[in-house]
Amino acid sequence: MNTTNGTFTSNSSDTVYDFIVVGGGSAGCVLARRLAENPEASVLLLEAGPDDAGLDAISTASGWAGLLGGSYDWGYSYDPAPAAANRSIPIPRGKVLGGSGSINAMLWYRGHRDDYNRWAAGGATGWDYESLLPYFKKSEDWQYGETEYRGAGGPLRIETSPDPHPVAAALLTGAAELGLSVLEDANAASNEGAALANFNAATGPDGILRRVSPSAAYLRPAAGWPNLCIRTNTSARRLVIERGRAAGVIISPTATPGSRGNSSDTATIRARAGVVLTLGAIDTPRLLMLSGIGDTPQLRAAGIEPLLHLPGVGANFQDHPLLMGVNFRLRAPLDPIRDNGGGAMLNWRSQSADHRPDLHAFVVQGRHTNPALAKQYGVDGDVCAVSPGLMRSQSIGSIRLLDAAGKLSIDPNYLAEQADLDALVESLDWMLDLAATSGYAGLLERPLSPPRRLDRAEAVAFVRASVDTFFHCSGTAKMGADEASVVTPELAVRGLEGLWVADASVIPEIPTCNLQAPVVAIAERAAELIATASGIRPASAASIATATPATPTATR
Repeated sequence: MNTTNGTFTSNSSDTVYDFIVVGGGSAGCVLARRLAENPEASVLLLEAGPDDAGLDAISTASGWAGLLGGSYDWGYSYDPAPAAANRSIPIPRGKVLGGSGSINAMLWYRGHRDDYNRWAAGGATGWDYESLLPYFKKSEDWQYGETEYRGAGGPLRIETSPDPHPVAAALLTGAAELGLSVLEDANAASNEGAALANFNAATGPDGILRRVSPSAAYLRPAAGWPNLCIRTNTSARRLVIERGRAAGVIISPTATPGSRGNSSDTATIRARAGVVLTLGAIDTPRLLMLSGIGDTPQLRAAGIEPLLHLPGVGANFQDHPLLMGVNFRLRAPLDPIRDNGGGAMLNWRSQSADHRPDLHAFVVQGRHTNPALAKQYGVDGDVCAVSPGLMRSQSIGSIRLLDAAGKLSIDPNYLAEQADLDALVESLDWMLDLAATSGYAGLLERPLSPPRRLDRAEAVAFVRASVDTFFHCSGTAKMGADEASVVTPELAVRGLEGLWVADASVIPEIPTCNLQAPVVAIAERAAELIATASGIRPASAASIATATPATPTATR
């Protein structure tokens, strides 16, 4: 595996590859590895950020929150909206090899089986739960071994905490007291109830939990493969479309503070079999639109010459809203932060839910609030939080291209649907009920934010002031069979040859869970679909080119 820093010189002289995978996040790492398992296929992975190898800030699980807003984060934010108290809400997205899988909270969940059955029923044939289950299992190495629902021996190590923090253990006790189930495995037959968190992480000999990022799990073991090349610090500027086919990608060095000349320093890399977009639900539609693929009137308004009218590009944007601000004063200082700073979660049903849980809560071993609420309620000192969110939000937003330079408007349309607002208002009382159980009696002194039970008007105002993002961006190039679909159930972009999308943007309806596990499963299945469509099938493991693995390095 060759790596380069985006200077257009590498250990390989190739400028033509069978496959170009654009975006080195969770999905891109999976796709590049799986496609390169055929030694006859040459694969190039493009990543705009640096390599994540050897970065302690990324590998240490407990420090992930400190990565948000830093140099490995793209720094996106949602447009201010009255429904969210006119706040601009940051959206952390990883700008590093491994993508958001290198900066997120490492939570590994699949949601409810009917989430995926709804995909299939809505036109994404072949994406029902039973069809997707083998790919969930294929990706993971579950610490308790293979079961009907869990995989063992896969690239990603999945563990629970060997020593849960007191605020995490209390969630399980409190949930049981409220009559909810305590689950041995939230990724098995049911996800309704409380459970210890599943992390894509591994506990070392020192007892410290460390991230197993998609790049570490999928790419580093392939370090000796001569048919896999990675270009870090390299941005995709535009797709090359020739005679109705994706023929390559125009690339340039990623702009950095103080850099000059990036706008004109470009190169073209060509693809024989095709191009796979794995830039995520924000940057996949951006690249499509910059390439003239999208809603024709919007493209023209942004100064882009339309090439292919696909009005679904950038539409159907979905994200789970959470509430920041359900904080409690502790009776005494607690243990130092361990694991990922959380460690347990709860899924339950609101009054308006169907048979699937729609509300979710997780513990935080410290403060969890935004600056305005922290100041308003005096959230400081020895505190912890149990924060709720909505996993079946019905409000749909959009991403629009504003100009030919790529500036975006990102609108999640939070709380546009009354049902979303009602469910989150209901969740506040649930958090206070949970905090009042015997499980938390010895830990919590009193609630801080909110400081008491609120009436309806107060609760609505609190929800609007505290609503934030789970970072679960999805849906902006959805798969299906209708005119609003951007890709087919085989993940091919409608109206073009040799172009596929295989990331969270293809999700037609957001599942009731964190998105890392679904995105990895999508990419696992996508690798087989794309190899079949291109005629370049993966080889058996025995025939994969062997070489002494070495940790890839990039010159920076």
